[in-house]
This record gives sequence, structure tokens and C-alpha cells, in this order.
Amino acid sequence: MQASDVAGLVARYARRLHEVAGDQHHVASPLGAWLLLALCGPATQGEERCALEDVLGCGVEEAASVAGDLLEQPHPLVGAAAAVWNRGATGDPRWLAGLPASVERGPIPSQDEADAWAREHTFGLIERFPITITDSIFLLLATALATKVSWDRPFELAPGSALGEASPWSKEVNQVLESPLVSPQADLHKAFLASTKEVGEVGVHAGRAQGGLIVASVIAAADVPSIEVLAAGHRLAIDVALNRPVAMRSLYDVPLGDGPFWSVREEMSPIGPGERCRAVLPAWEAQSMHDLAPPRTGFAAAAGALGKGDPWTAKQVAMARYTRFGFEAAAVTAMGIALSAHTPGVMRMGELRFGHPYAVIAVAASDPDADRDSGGDWPDRWNGLPVFSAWVAKPGEAK
Repeated sequence: MQASDVAGLVARYARRLHEVAGDQHHVASPLGAWLLLALCGPATQGEERCALEDVLGCGVEEAASVAGDLLEQPHPLVGAAAAVWNRGATGDPRWLAGLPASVERGPIPSQDEADAWAREHTFGLIERFPITITDSIFLLLATALATKVSWDRPFELAPGSALGEASPWSKEVNQVLESPLVSPQADLHKAFLASTKEVGEVGVHAGRAQGGLIVASVIAAADVPSIEVLAAGHRLAIDVALNRPVAMRSLYDVPLGDGPFWSVREEMSPIGPGERCRAVLPAWEAQSMHDLAPPRTGFAAAAGALGKGDPWTAKQVAMARYTRFGFEAAAVTAMGIALSAHTPGVMRMGELRFGHPYAVIAVAASDPDADRDSGGDWPDRWNGLPVFSAWVAKPGEAK
């Protein structure tokens, strides 16, 4: 499969993932989720295989081969890792044996070990594994992607007012980023207007990082749905990265003055006629946690094949930071499958009778379902600490 074909498949999956994420400020890694699903693919059969192939956009064996290649030879600017952990002899042995050699294998890690894995494979950008490790989990899968790059040429700074009077952000920030005034064909800070079939006119800034990574920013009219701008942006970014033709608009075809998200003016130049364009955009950062349970993401089909009806959870934690000097981003995608809470078998019923004096001890414990990123470091200090204790020697009346 050609690289451009893989890029198209991931861009196609990105629409699914961003539809689930919604239109609030967020960051995600469609590739991280797609890779995990691709690794699961060979374990599926029947309807689940058909459903997963629809999500992946290709056959499961082909997707698994692509995933193996990407993990075996990652981009020099993108750290990539994958792991499949299982408890004892659980899991399909044929599927486990067929996993790519680059996929880490071993027993189910502890929470601390899983957190350490996330940090190690994201340059420390992701501190916590996205799901809570419990004793009931018998199969755990994860992928990690991360990048930290510097622009070949840093941005300049401009006042927030440079975003324009119509921008609500112009009064919220004091300074924004300003790219150099360059030709639309420039290699570094490429900036241009383009016409698209999906969303009409768009503005594009493509920043090139040292080593070859390109980060494209794409803006359309304010009333265009976010998912449509994301879809158009994926296509444009791929085209720019692959040096494919892009339907750039000549500034001579744009009326002078202000447009919805641009401004065009004329001035005398000692080098004669031509076009120059720059971009003004805010610095930004985002941290997101995505629940991958909705069937549209494909994880329900993968979990159904691997867990055979056992309870499961799948999440992705992601972060990104866009600054004057560079861009960094990371994501860990994980799926855990637990033993069913209802296993048929012989049951014995017992009854404990507290009919004479007994002890009661109250011990602090962290909530395994709570947001682990919001509690600071207090859970470690408090977890397991006795707070109250009693000796019950006088029964009271139940009411």
C-alpha cells in the first residue's frame, strides 16, 4: 500500500474520531487509534471483521501489515510504540503469536508501570495511562505517538489586535504569532488562500519543522461545521506534505480590503509585481481525554472479537502545544478487556454474624474511576492511610 493511500485511510478515520470528540477545544490522534484497531484486526471474524474493515477502510490483514511497518520503522521525528499485555494464558494464542515483532509483550502492568510506559514513549508529555488498571483486566492493548519539533524559522510576535477587529480573540490575548511575509510557494512558512470543494475558501498556513514535519493550520468561514473544516484540512495538509497540486488562489483574484479571514492590500515594491502572504495565529495548547466506546470509533467491534462479550473500556489521552518556536504533541490510546462479572458455576452462600464485640477501621483510598490528573499528588500520600477506627461493644437500635 502506498504512503498516500495510508494517509487517506487515516484521514478518513479522523472524521469518525473528531465527530465523537465534538466541536469543543480538543486534540486527538486518529493515527494512534487506527494503529491499535489495525493490530486487533486479524483476531476478528464475521460481522465484527466486516465492521472493523469498514472503519479501517481496508482489509484487516492489510491494515495489520501497515501497522507493523509503521511501528517497525517510525518517522525520525515521531516516536511510535505499541504493546499488548495479557494475564496468564488468556487471549487468542494465534493472534498473539502473529503480532508484529515491534509490539511489546508481557504480563498486565501495574498502574505505576503503565503510567511509566506512557511517559517513556511520549517523551514525558503524557504522564498518566488513559485507563485504570484493575485485577479483572486480562488483556490490555496500547499505542503511543509523540513528537517534539522546532520550526525551521521561528515565528515573530505581533499584538493580539493583529487578529482583526472581528476576532473575539483579539481582546483576549496580548500577543500572537506572525509568520514571515513570503511567497505562497515558500518552503518554510507557507501561507495562502485556497478554494476547496468541501468548505469553499480557506486560509492555510503550513509550518515546516526541522527534520521534515509539517504542521498545517486551516481556517474557513466561521459558520462552517468543525468536522468539515477538519476534513478539508486533512486533505490539504496531505497534499502539501506530498507536494501535490493545491488550488491556491492568486491574491490578484481577491478583492482589495478585508475578507472573512483575510486582508489584501497593494503597495509599491522595489522588486516589481508579485505575491507575498503571511499568517497571524495564536499560540495554543490542548489536553483531551476521549472515550472510544461509541461504535463509530470501531473499538466495539475489536473488543467484541477479543473479549467475546466481556466488559471493556477504550480511551485516548492526547496533548498538543503550538508555540513561537515549535510544536509538540503526544497521545496514548488504550483498550482493556476485563473478565465478565457473571461467570456460570456453582455458588455457595455465606452469612457473617457480628454477634459480639468487633473492630471497625476506616482507611482512605483513591477513587479508581476519578480523574487522576486533577487530584495533584494527594492520592499517593493518603491511599491506605487509616483515618478512623472503632471497637464496637455496644449494639444500637436499627431504625
